[in-house]
Amino acid sequence: MINIPLLAVSKEILTIGIVVGSIFLILLLILIFKYGWLYIQALASDAHVALLQLIGMTFRRVNARIIVESRIMAKKAGLDYETPPLEAHYLARGNVPNVIRALIAADKAKIDLGFDRACAIDLAGRDVLDAVKTSVNPKVIDCPDPAKGRPTIDAVAMDGIQLRAKARVTVRANIERLVGGATEETIIARVGEGIVTTIGSAETHKKVLENPDSISKRVLEKGLDSGTAFEILSIDIADIDVGENIGAKLQADQAEADKRVAQAEAEKRRAMAVAREQEMVALVQENRAKVVLAEAEIPKAISQAFREGNLGIMDYYHLRNIQADTEMRTSISKTSDETPKT
Repeated sequence: MINIPLLAVSKEILTIGIVVGSIFLILLLILIFKYGWLYIQALASDAHVALLQLIGMTFRRVNARIIVESRIMAKKAGLDYETPPLEAHYLARGNVPNVIRALIAADKAKIDLGFDRACAIDLAGRDVLDAVKTSVNPKVIDCPDPAKGRPTIDAVAMDGIQLRAKARVTVRANIERLVGGATEETIIARVGEGIVTTIGSAETHKKVLENPDSISKRVLEKGLDSGTAFEILSIDIADIDVGENIGAKLQADQAEADKRVAQAEAEKRRAMAVAREQEMVALVQENRAKVVLAEAEIPKAISQAFREGNLGIMDYYHLRNIQADTEMRTSISKTSDETPKT
């Protein structure tokens, strides 16, 4: 009677133990299946990562494989970075493998590049690995950039001749100024400005064609890489051609403009002359009208003179004779003017 309850209790405990053990075994298998290979890989590469750290990465939503492989890659290259800073950079949306590759390349090339600076460059949106490569192996930039649609840099010398130049700028990345430094577009713009200034200050285009290297020397003297993420090593004029005679074209345009202005002034004077002529015609007509009015007053004046006794009949006849004689002379003169000469 007493052994029956004890036997039942033992069976319940055994059942609970089996269930708990099964659960534990399943969890262990899951952990081994998910993290076992990464743990063994890290352990075999002498880049040990604790199993609890791998589990914690999952809860922190960090890709454990990327962190482990990056740590192994750094360890094999002679660099040792713990997982927390790698996780922090991953959570900041950084490219952890690219940063590790850049640090390895910088270490092999004896370039002073720390982990924090590399992360800052990566988070700033720049390709830190490409920057290290450019620092080791300088790159060549075309000026102007053909992708922008302008094949040449056009400038005009003091004699009015246009020159079209192409330059190739060799630059090396400056790691210290990579964060906050200007990009390649600034280099291209500054070099283009320097070329235009140098050609524009030349007395003749022939001097520029004789010594194209003078452009490179004067542009390099300006320190165009100041405030940029690059160090300019050389500026080479790849090609320079003669363009249009801009000075002559401008003079021709100016002459055409002056001619149009002169024509406008002449037309203005002609219009004023025509208007003045019409005014004079109107004035003549007005004066003739005044003469007619004055002549109309003569008979009245004669009548008034007769009434007042200031004019006698003989004086009147004498006046009429003078008028007739004047009209006859006028008629004779008109007839002689109209007679054709033989």
